[in-house]
Amino acid sequence: MAKPRSFPPDHKPFAELPVQLVTVGPASEQMAVHVDGILAGGKVALVCLAGYQRNMTDYAPFVRQLRQAGEAAPVVLIDLKGRGRSTDRAQRAEYGSPRDAEDVAEILRALAIERAIFVGQGYGGQVLMALAATHPARMAGTVLIDSGPVVDTRGLVRLRNTLEDLEGVRSAQGLRAMLRRMNAADYPGLGEEELDALALRTHFIDKRNRAIRLFDTALVRMLDGFDFDDVFTAQWPLFDALSHAPLLMMRTQLTQQLRRETFDEMMRRRRDSEAYVIEGQGSPALLNNSDDVQPIAEFVRKVLRPKKAAA
Repeated sequence: MAKPRSFPPDHKPFAELPVQLVTVGPASEQMAVHVDGILAGGKVALVCLAGYQRNMTDYAPFVRQLRQAGEAAPVVLIDLKGRGRSTDRAQRAEYGSPRDAEDVAEILRALAIERAIFVGQGYGGQVLMALAATHPARMAGTVLIDSGPVVDTRGLVRLRNTLEDLEGVRSAQGLRAMLRRMNAADYPGLGEEELDALALRTHFIDKRNRAIRLFDTALVRMLDGFDFDDVFTAQWPLFDALSHAPLLMMRTQLTQQLRRETFDEMMRRRRDSEAYVIEGQGSPALLNNSDDVQPIAEFVRKVLRPKKAAA
């Protein structure tokens, strides 16, 4: 049976993102969806997917910045199964980008969204590439952040080791210190309060001073077989599936999820697209200031701009 996500009812990162639960696939499996704005018939929405073990709270600052930039397009945030407030998958073997892409397609159908501009960070971008391969008509445009057709195993191994290290800490003070230390390497400009808030997007501290994951433990176990020197087969055909629609590519300066050489090759293959580097951050991109969000806002406006009729 799929498990409902357990978290404190007053968990602060969830407070500003109320969700509806949509049954997708088996009757016991539901996905959490937050809609900001009004979904009207034929209106192109902006649909956002977070990274591997992450959830929609990574996009809360983005939505605020987008509105401040004057963009009125409806925004849809989705927690993939096994993450955030969505239920876990009943079968661990079904975790993977092709299955997640079909789940996203089901959400689009449930919300009567015919076409959308998609934003995907890390693993979320890989899901979008799989979606483009099977549902190309859905893709009005795509924004990839720290995501490409080649996964950097350094990021996977570091993530696995970080999550496992948290298991042995049994004091609130020790957990706070460890979480701050782990995140500080990716965000050297953040203060302690901001680092604490970032940690609470994926964990909460229970009454026994344990760090409880806001994602399925099976996702961590799936990383057990990887090592630093592993090399994955490049999935360029999936990247090429995005070729029929506008593309914006972004990379954080300190990421270990997307190598610079892969990003350069992506730019070479898609010379029609724009590319930006977000300075002084790792994954996920914070998207909490106008400089980093403005390229996405401008990309959305270009995609939605009515095309002039031919003379």
